[in-house]
Amino acid sequence: MGSAFAFGGSGVAAKPLIEAGLDPLHVVWLRVAGAALVMLPVAWRHRGLVLRRPALLLGFGLFAVAGVQACYFAAISRIPVGVGLLVEYLAPALVLGWVRFVQRRPVTRAAAVGVVLAVGGLACVVEVWAGLSFDAVGLLLALGAACCQVGYFLLSDQGSDAGDDAPDPLGVIAYGLLIGTAVLTVVARPWGMDWSVLAGSADMDGSAVPAWALIAWIVLIATVVAYVTGVLSVRRLSPQVAGVVACLEAVIATVLAWVLLGEHLSAPQIIGGAVVLAGAFIAQSSTPAKPPDGPADGGGPEPEEQLSSTRAAV
Repeated sequence: MGSAFAFGGSGVAAKPLIEAGLDPLHVVWLRVAGAALVMLPVAWRHRGLVLRRPALLLGFGLFAVAGVQACYFAAISRIPVGVGLLVEYLAPALVLGWVRFVQRRPVTRAAAVGVVLAVGGLACVVEVWAGLSFDAVGLLLALGAACCQVGYFLLSDQGSDAGDDAPDPLGVIAYGLLIGTAVLTVVARPWGMDWSVLAGSADMDGSAVPAWALIAWIVLIATVVAYVTGVLSVRRLSPQVAGVVACLEAVIATVLAWVLLGEHLSAPQIIGGAVVLAGAFIAQSSTPAKPPDGPADGGGPEPEEQLSSTRAAV
């Protein structure tokens, strides 16, 4: 939940910067590049990962960092933000489908119920009915963001059962951010950014906030802390459960926008937030406290050895 809070706070800090004159892609580039700079000492410490797990680092940088950000911002330039968010957060359902039908591993009934509740509640939170419009390219880009987010959950869990040989999550995040920065530099072209905005202030519901403070929040909390806690939670909970809990990000983003930006919540949004919370709680409860004695068919928790096999196959 800490990761969902950290990720959810990114929009509240980014919106005043965008309204002050920064292009959305430039804000994304500042976010990822700043986080990569912070994590640079970590990358140097784990430089052996470049030779040991190059495919994992490349995949994390392309999908979990650059892909999610670029596809989502490109999508919302063509379709309403609420619709884009809802499509992106189909990722938990896609994770369950991958585990169940591609890896042919059992998933818990609680995780499946949690996905249904979370997606339904999320539709209310973003008020998807308020801006329905059909744009095939925009929807495909949003679906691309969802697929990249699936990659984030699955790649975060890779090698978690390998004991001492498991890739260090901090090293994976550090190199993912470096690779993501390289990709986003080509996409965002930051040399055309209005750098003077960073020296001024941005308006947050009538209060002037230094632009550098908002950038610091986006880099340190909404990116570094968010990715670190997110990857650690995936390894602890499993990709399918962590994916449902991550739906809380949209709820937290909506509540923070209400408190800090003065954006009001409607009754359906409040009800939807409660439903998402219920779905996340149910999904999180599916994590077994101890290995069961035998395999469960379609319902209860997986045996620990099956869970380890699932992680190894990712």
